[in-house]
Amino acid sequence: MTQPHIPGESVLSRTNQEPFFVEHIDPAVIHRFDTPRSSRLCEFCREFDDQFPDRRPLDQMVAGSRLNAAAHLTEDGYVRHRMLELRQMTARAPLTAA
Repeated sequence: MTQPHIPGESVLSRTNQEPFFVEHIDPAVIHRFDTPRSSRLCEFCREFDDQFPDRRPLDQMVAGSRLNAAAHLTEDGYVRHRMLELRQMTARAPLTAA
């Protein structure tokens, strides 16, 4: 059990006790979400998804100028984009064999 920090006590003097928990953050993940200047709203999703305004802000965003589903910053945004693409594909009239 971790003891509470006592004011005036040096944190370094606690070396004989349990070590502090340090969360590891993958730099690739930070870079993926640290793209405010190069990200923008997905125009495809905005046009075809009626629920687009209700999505979380990160789910609406795509990186750079790419227009495909893989450009979405989040997995949920990617999946919703793909569902819209598939819905459009299935709504088209089937090609007839000549």
